[in-house]
Amino acid sequence: PESAVEAAAETAGEKGVEGWVFTLQAPSYGPFLTYADSRDLRRELYMAYNTKCTHDNASNNLEIVKKLANVRMEIAQLLGYDNFAEYNLQERMAQNSESVYKLLDQLLEAYTPTAKQEYAEVQALARQAEGEDFVLMPWDWAYYSHKLKDRKFNIDDELLRPYFELNNVKQGVFGLATRLYGITFKKNPDIPVYHKDVDAYEVFDKDGKFLAVFYTDFHPRAGKRSGAWMTSYKEQWIDEKTGENSRPHISIVMNFTKPTQDKPALLTFGEVETFLHEFGHSLHGMFANTTYGSLSGTNVYWDFVELPSQFMENFAIEKEFLHTFARHYQTGELIPDELVQRIVDSSNFNAAYACLRQVSFGLLDMAWYTRNTPFEGDVKAYEKKAWEKAQILPSVAEACMSTQFSHIFAGGYSAGYYSYKWAEVLDADAFSLFKQTGIFNPETAASFRENILSKGGTEHPMTLYKRFRGQEPTIDALLIRNGIKK
Repeated sequence: PESAVEAAAETAGEKGVEGWVFTLQAPSYGPFLTYADSRDLRRELYMAYNTKCTHDNASNNLEIVKKLANVRMEIAQLLGYDNFAEYNLQERMAQNSESVYKLLDQLLEAYTPTAKQEYAEVQALARQAEGEDFVLMPWDWAYYSHKLKDRKFNIDDELLRPYFELNNVKQGVFGLATRLYGITFKKNPDIPVYHKDVDAYEVFDKDGKFLAVFYTDFHPRAGKRSGAWMTSYKEQWIDEKTGENSRPHISIVMNFTKPTQDKPALLTFGEVETFLHEFGHSLHGMFANTTYGSLSGTNVYWDFVELPSQFMENFAIEKEFLHTFARHYQTGELIPDELVQRIVDSSNFNAAYACLRQVSFGLLDMAWYTRNTPFEGDVKAYEKKAWEKAQILPSVAEACMSTQFSHIFAGGYSAGYYSYKWAEVLDADAFSLFKQTGIFNPETAASFRENILSKGGTEHPMTLYKRFRGQEPTIDALLIRNGIKK
């Protein structure tokens, strides 16, 4: 698409070379694998991405993976636990590895039949073009599944981009918070920032009181980490002597499609979902209202922390929300109802495959951290065995996730990657209440703020959740949302 070509030309210019440069950063890599007709080039980029940190150079992480897994196991055993997972899960909603495997196994059982059908359907389309002996490989998946999605729903990121101009999306997301919780955002250019791309806002509560400072950093640049995240530069806390409520400084960081000379930043639908996700984390930080900074905001059990973020993603396919901001950046036309319906209809496209992909990461994580003996084997072989029952696509011998899986080796998700699916069960269950009462219902939103978003880690998450929802969560709402169960 024109947007990807323009971005590649801009990257080439930044690097001082002629032509177009495609990189392994998500806004470049993703469109290339989705749209590039050359299977050889798709394979080349896929292999570059999926063999990161496995080559014979200073960036090789194979031994580091072993060391991290073994040292964490040793720490756990020094503290009297059988393995790192049992140690780490003490302060999680799941509490033990049996509960984690129970969830992953439930998801495997529920989603595998549909995921196999999804693969077969994409492969059938590929074989129409390539011949009956064609085997769909991982570097073909995005390309042919996109073609199938386009054929079934006539919907495409490039069709939607003009309606998702970044400033409009920002107004829509901020406006959603205003509608739900009554808070407002005021840009303040006098607040110091660390880069010219960063904006700072003062956030005010519905009664006009100052609530937080909120920073946004939307685009990739040289030296910036890939991905998207929320962070707090300053936690909220209450001074016990004076009673002063010291308010937080919250930031969200993205790597969204950049503006070009000819166009403003036009987001994909996936980037809109990412914005909502990280903004959900930021609300968790901004609404914090606890005595101690160490327990405020997102300082909660890891398998609870994704509830506020994933909850917000639910709004992305709600027509009432999209109609508040999704206007064509040139004509001002509101996104047509039939296009919104196509977004809704396509929202579960390959949902089972996507679920099993997350389950596979959870299985890999647990395989590394339920070990009670040191690992000295082949990292790639161990990885392939660990997640094989969740794999739908053919395995590629050279590929390795573990060496670049920063979530579980460098981040906070060691023995915790299952948290995304755990929280997805929670978010589907929670949003089902909003669907019952109205997606902008202020009473339901106030309860969510009071019982979930403001409490931080001051009480056990299940206690907080039941106070909001009136019951423990079940997997049913997620299965219904994904179309697995009627």
